[in-house]
Amino acid sequence: MSTQALSDTSALTARSLRHILRSPDTIITTAVTPVALMLLFVFVLGGAINTGSGDSYINYMLPGILLITIASGIAYTAYRLFLDMQGGIFERFQSMPIARSSVLWAHVLTSLAANLVSIGLVIGVALLLGFRTSASPGAWFAIIGILALFTLALTWVAVIAGLSAKTVDGASAFSYPLIFLPFISSAFVPTASMPGPVAWFAEHQPVTAIVDSIRNLFAGAPVGSELWVALAWLVGILGVAYGAAILIYRRKIR
Repeated sequence: MSTQALSDTSALTARSLRHILRSPDTIITTAVTPVALMLLFVFVLGGAINTGSGDSYINYMLPGILLITIASGIAYTAYRLFLDMQGGIFERFQSMPIARSSVLWAHVLTSLAANLVSIGLVIGVALLLGFRTSASPGAWFAIIGILALFTLALTWVAVIAGLSAKTVDGASAFSYPLIFLPFISSAFVPTASMPGPVAWFAEHQPVTAIVDSIRNLFAGAPVGSELWVALAWLVGILGVAYGAAILIYRRKIR
């Protein structure tokens, strides 16, 4: 990315962040659903679930809750991008001497910042509910890196939805399957407890590798090959989504 593109992206990201700061309810709303799910599983359903790990249930399920937090938050990126498209802001930007890619990167970086704040809020509530971790500073760095990469990958998927949607509802509806995906993984129950076909899907979809990696890092346990599987999924999704988003964007502004 050139110096001009970096400067343009910085300026447009500051614009998007100001919109977030003017309506902090966006971040609060993003954190409400995961917190509600956490309360439901810990105080209502958790006592009936045997994970076989010997650890507290909140320690087991927190990684999945963090992914749901991100999946909820990226819907706002698609929503804001759709409003910018419909409001004619992109056309105005095209008449200015700015890097075209900076418009999309500003939305992506804003999503990253907002989701990291939401994740911090959810972890704070989890600590109040009894979450404890043996993660070292290096493990925390790895956890944040995985969550940031997950956010970037899904945000570029959200960019595709925001650019392609015909209605406001359509721009954010794509996130519903992403929110549901952790429920068919090892996020809340071991995959071995699931029926055969469901267990096969749960074991081979990306969320399970990501959740298991984060869970082991929180516990201070060896991560193993799951981390490389998780990174391969995330880098692959990020690359495909980025390429598709740029292609759609160029067609839109042509």
